[in-house]
Amino acid sequence: MIEFVTKENLDEILPLIRQYQEFYKVADISDSRNREFFSQFGESNPSGCQFLFREEGKVLGFATVYFTHNSTLPARVGVLNDLFCVADSRGKGVGRQLVEHCRSYVMANGAARLQWVTAPDNEPANRLYQSMNTQKSSWYFYTYNG
Repeated sequence: MIEFVTKENLDEILPLIRQYQEFYKVADISDSRNREFFSQFGESNPSGCQFLFREEGKVLGFATVYFTHNSTLPARVGVLNDLFCVADSRGKGVGRQLVEHCRSYVMANGAARLQWVTAPDNEPANRLYQSMNTQKSSWYFYTYNG
């Protein structure tokens, strides 16, 4: 079952957020900073929200969606910024259901598309995305840290 992340269930996904950050080798993981940051998103936040996937009472994954705009469309778009599933649930449809849920959510909220990036060596994620009706971009992703 997919549900919104709220202040009532945020503590259930914080360990998964930590695992997600560890996977991407984040150097300075802070549970308190994560709590503060992710608590701002909810069902009614126009900037974005989070969803969790729960099965038999256990949280198996989460996704974070942000809204922004794309000048080349020109339109509002949803950005699937985070997708994480616990290791023993990978390959069982949890990630696919979260992505599809996020796609439906952003479309219902006026977005023209759902877009995201992932690491080239994240083989499980790339297998999932390639098995879906998605288009792989040839654009490069840059960051400029200040």
